[in-house]
Amino acid sequence: MSKNRLSHTVLKEIGFSLLAEGKTIRVKADGLSMYPSVKPGSIIFIEPLKEGIIPAAGEIIAWKKESGFVVHRLVRHLKIDKTDYFVTRGDSSMDEDDPVPFDQIAGKVVKIEYPEGKNVPENRYSNKKPNYRLYRLFVWIILQISRIKRIMPPNPRKGADR
Repeated sequence: MSKNRLSHTVLKEIGFSLLAEGKTIRVKADGLSMYPSVKPGSIIFIEPLKEGIIPAAGEIIAWKKESGFVVHRLVRHLKIDKTDYFVTRGDSSMDEDDPVPFDQIAGKVVKIEYPEGKNVPENRYSNKKPNYRLYRLFVWIILQISRIKRIMPPNPRKGADR
């Protein structure tokens, strides 16, 4: 196991443990699945669910996965054979995630900060009904621009006196 992978595993376990102890944790957002509600590099504050409280559809929750946390919006709550399951989806994701049992829910997002440290107003991320297709289009455009920037050589004359 590489040193980087080991440190990621240790940090993940520490995060899970802190939430289990009732502590709020901060994690750095990675990826575009929650764009534009959560932008890459933003800091997400996750607090554990209070006992007996079931998160509501539209809230952003974090659930445990082997690789760490998944932070997506709760679409609906199901009860199957007396077990609570939650279906989530990223705001710009094509599809819903598979149902997650209650014991995999790590907590809910209570605050988001932009990468430069400014708080994101709650109304910017508390969207109860995201426009998945529009947000998916935004992400597609962002990815295309990123690809173009990678293949286009920098302009050597940029900034040169003429």
